Amino acid sequence: MSPGAHDAVIVGAGFAGIGAAIQLKRMGIDDFVIVDREDDLGGTWHVNHYPGLAVDVPTTTYSYFFEPNPHWSRVFSTGTEIKRYADAVADKYDVRRHIRFNTTVQGASWDEETAQWQVTLAAGETLRARYLFTATGFLSQPHTPDIAGIDSFAGKIIHTTDWDDDYDLSGRSVAIIGTGATAVQLIPELARRVTALTVYQRTPIWVVPKIDVRFSPRVKALFARIPLTQRTIRALTDGIYAAMVDTAVLKHRYFRRLNIAAADLAKLHRFASIRDPELRRKLTPDYDFGCKRPTFSNSYYRTFTKPHVQLQADGIDHIESDGIVNADGSKTVIDTLVLATGFDLWEANFPAIEVIGREGRNLGKWWRDTRFQAYQGVSMPYFPNYLSLASPYAFLGLNFFNTMEYQMRLMDRLFGELKRRGATTFEVTEEANARYLDLMTELLGDSLFTLGDCASARSYYFNPSGEATLLRPMTTRRAVSDASRFPLSDYAFS
Repeated sequence: MSPGAHDAVIVGAGFAGIGAAIQLKRMGIDDFVIVDREDDLGGTWHVNHYPGLAVDVPTTTYSYFFEPNPHWSRVFSTGTEIKRYADAVADKYDVRRHIRFNTTVQGASWDEETAQWQVTLAAGETLRARYLFTATGFLSQPHTPDIAGIDSFAGKIIHTTDWDDDYDLSGRSVAIIGTGATAVQLIPELARRVTALTVYQRTPIWVVPKIDVRFSPRVKALFARIPLTQRTIRALTDGIYAAMVDTAVLKHRYFRRLNIAAADLAKLHRFASIRDPELRRKLTPDYDFGCKRPTFSNSYYRTFTKPHVQLQADGIDHIESDGIVNADGSKTVIDTLVLATGFDLWEANFPAIEVIGREGRNLGKWWRDTRFQAYQGVSMPYFPNYLSLASPYAFLGLNFFNTMEYQMRLMDRLFGELKRRGATTFEVTEEANARYLDLMTELLGDSLFTLGDCASARSYYFNPSGEATLLRPMTTRRAVSDASRFPLSDYAFS
C-alpha cells in the first residue's frame, strides 16, 4: 500500500458506519477513517429532530445485537434517546476518533495500478484506501417537491430534515405537505402548537394503534443487572416482527389474509377515531397493507377531528407568496410551509456518491442500464474491495439493526478469508452475482410486492423500473446464516 493511504475509508457515520468501524476493529484493522458531511455522528438520528420524532419499531429490538441498551425509557423511544445511544456506542468502541465531520465526499474510483480506492472530497483532498465502505443509509437525501411557485413563497419553509428549533409555531397558520411516517409523528405535534393547520395528502398511509408503555426504573435496573431479561424480550419482539414480515409480506401468496386482518385493524382504528365518513374515506388507502411502510399512532387520526385542522386531498395547483392555491381553485393562506416530503431514495441515493470501479464501470449507470442488484446486498462485480451497506436487496424488513448484523458477519467471513489466503483484494464474481439476482427475483415472486395491489402506493420499496429491490426477501435468521456461510468461491481473491 502506498504511503499516506489508509486501510479503509467509510463514508457515513450513522449506525451502519459505526457498525462497520466496530467490525474492522474486531478484525484488527485500526487504520481507517470515517467521513461524514454532518457535524456529528448518528446519521438520520442526528439530522432529524422534528417534534414528535421517535423510532417506529420497538426499541427492545432497535439496537446492535452485541450492545443492548437497558436505559430505554419506553417501548418506542424518542429520537433524542436513539441519538444518545449512537453516541454511547461510538464512545465505548472508540469510533469517534476516526471520524472527520463536515466532510463531503464527491466520488470514489478504483485505481487499478495501486489497487486502491481514490476518494475525492469536496474540499479538493483525495483519500486513498485499500477498502471502501459506503454507509450512506437509505434515507439520507431529502426530497423537495417540484411545485410551481414554491420559490415565491414569502413565509417560512421548513423541511423535516432541517428543522428550525428556534422558530416559534405559536399562532401560526401552517400547511404541511406529506402524510408519510414522518408526518404521522409530526402532525399531532403541530396541531398542538399552531392556530390553523392544513395537511396536504397525496397518498394515505395505513396507521394502526401504538402499544407504547414506559419502562419503570425497576425494569431498567433489571435489564442492566440481568441482560438476559432484556435479550428475552428482544427475542420476543424480533420474533413477532420476523413472523409478520415472513408471512404477510414475503409469503403473501399463502398468507394474504394476514394483510387483510392488519388492514381491518387500521380501519377499526380509523372508525374509532373519526366519525365523519367522508373524512375517513379520504384517509383510507386504496393499496394493500404493507405495500408502503405502515406506521403506528394513537393520535394521528384524532388530530383531523380538531376544528383548526383541515385535510386537503385534492391536490395543489401552485404556490403563491402568501399561500397555496389548491387544484379546485380555492386558496389556503398560510405563513409557514412544512415539507414532510421524504427522501429522494433511488435517484440520489443509489449510489449516494459516484463510484467508479474496474475498467471504468460507473455503479449508478450500471444499475440503471441493467437492473438494481447486489450480491448479499453489499457486493457488485467490477467493484473490488468495496462493500456498499445501502444497496439493493440490503434492507431486512422493519429493523435496520438486523441488516447491520448480517453485514458485520459477512465482513468477518470475507476478511477472515483474505487473511487466511494472504490476499489483498476481493471481488464478487459475475456468476455469483447473477445467481443471487435470480434468487432474489424468485423469492419476490411470492411476495406482497409482486402479488399485492401496490400500484397506487408510491412506495420507496420500488425502484424507478417498478421492481421491489430495496428489501431483501428473506428472514433475518436466513440472512444472518447466509452471511456466515456463503460460498467463499463466490468471491475472487488475489
